[in-house]
Amino acid sequence: MLELYQAEGCPHSATVRETLTELGLSYVAHNPRTPDDEVRNERTNRELETVGGESQIPYLVDDTREEALYESEEIVDYLERHYG
Repeated sequence: MLELYQAEGCPHSATVRETLTELGLSYVAHNPRTPDDEVRNERTNRELETVGGESQIPYLVDDTREEALYESEEIVDYLERHYG
């Protein structure tokens, strides 16, 4: 399963979502906060920090391959390499 911690309105998150859609991949989106770092979901924000060690978005978790990545460019490269 692919899980994306992201923010609506964040251009970096949008790039990752577009790639996921172009590749026809299903994923779960988590929205812990806004692009301006206003926390909207305390539980999801804590989960992001616990799982990833940072509160940076976007953050992709690929449970199937046991991989997790920050940085939209790295995430896009990863998705295209493994699912493209």
